[in-house]
Amino acid sequence: MEPFKRKIWDKFKAWKEESDGHTALLVEGARRIGKSTAVEEFAKREYESYILIDFAFASQNIKNLFNDLSDLDSFFRLLQFYTGKELKERKSLIIFDEVQLFPLARQAIKLLVKDHRYDYMETGSLLSIKENVKDILIPSEERPIQMYPMDYEEFCWAIGQTNTYEIGRSIWEKKLSLGDDVNRELMRKFRLYMIVGGMPQAVEAFLTTNNFTQVDLVKRDILNLYENDFMKFDSTGRSSLIFDHIPAELQKNASRYQVSSVIENARAGTMLERIAKLQDSKTVNIAYHANAPEAGLSQNIDLEKFKLFVCDTGLFVTLCFKDKDFTENIIYEKLLSDKLPANLGYVYENVIAQMLAAKGDALYYHTFPSETSNHNYEIDFVISRKNKICPIEAKSADYQRHKSMDIFTKKFSKHIGTRFLVYTKEYRKDTDIFCIPLYLVPFI
Repeated sequence: MEPFKRKIWDKFKAWKEESDGHTALLVEGARRIGKSTAVEEFAKREYESYILIDFAFASQNIKNLFNDLSDLDSFFRLLQFYTGKELKERKSLIIFDEVQLFPLARQAIKLLVKDHRYDYMETGSLLSIKENVKDILIPSEERPIQMYPMDYEEFCWAIGQTNTYEIGRSIWEKKLSLGDDVNRELMRKFRLYMIVGGMPQAVEAFLTTNNFTQVDLVKRDILNLYENDFMKFDSTGRSSLIFDHIPAELQKNASRYQVSSVIENARAGTMLERIAKLQDSKTVNIAYHANAPEAGLSQNIDLEKFKLFVCDTGLFVTLCFKDKDFTENIIYEKLLSDKLPANLGYVYENVIAQMLAAKGDALYYHTFPSETSNHNYEIDFVISRKNKICPIEAKSADYQRHKSMDIFTKKFSKHIGTRFLVYTKEYRKDTDIFCIPLYLVPFI
């Protein structure tokens, strides 16, 4: 099967043209999102030759080359000999795959970039975790770029439904609904994305088998891989517990992830390092509480008050029932039958978080108490647009009631930009609130 088309290729190409070999590109992201495949496909398209060194499997001969870089002519001569690949000056790319497994190669980037004979790209996960960089000098010549699971448009490309995404774009640009029948069909296709997700292996399993059981098995393997990774930096198993309980914590509809309900006698403040490591692994998207929802959202956050989302909603759907048989996963059944009840609305929250993160949005949310009762109001997501903040409320049921949004708008009126209510019905405008179906979130 041909590699799936990925948007990040355009960013790779821009880096190649702008950098002209004066920086290395470091591609970060969670395991199994397709980093290695994307980088290698780019190498095939844009260079006359390339060498890919996967440090998960590299020979000791190749690793030994990095012990002494005083003679780069000898280094490159031996590298070509051991790999059987020819390098051409300024026309070849050298890829360090899974570079976190061999920090010496990452440290070598400074010298190799300065030499300027070839271009360099690195891929890796867990890259900023201290254990992986404690003995090396991180090169300033590294330009990091974040890669995510396949977004909805990439998913549509992969399954041959490009037209589906373009219809959504047309609705967004014209601000005009095409009617309930069209929306129902577009939502049906979007729910497929929620079920399969954006992990290339899961998408490939769907295309080759057309069998959700097989897709689920692939996702379970990926979740097991993540669990093993977590144990490498946290042998207590607490990080794994925090990850495993993401669906349960979201289902509570509480104002934060309640660490104490997952790990006895633990407080969020004592778990900050583990949360940071989960964030570094890119397996989670984290939304922090914005204490003062103004244009500079990142300057007014509470690090101990946050919500966690799984980086990929396909994985999230499987994680919800990880300890049960596939046939017991009612989310599959409900999504396929278009009957996802309100108490499963947290699945929508996860996919909104995923789509916003893939667009490059930092995630925040805001809660505030009612002045007349013990009730707390919540805005699910708050994002920045042109020095204004845009509140986003996810609705799985009654879209006509949006009291949280209305009170929030009165309270912070001078900072408010466009308001969005995300739900499953067709596009419409309710006074100045844009009510948009889930598949339009990528256009916000």
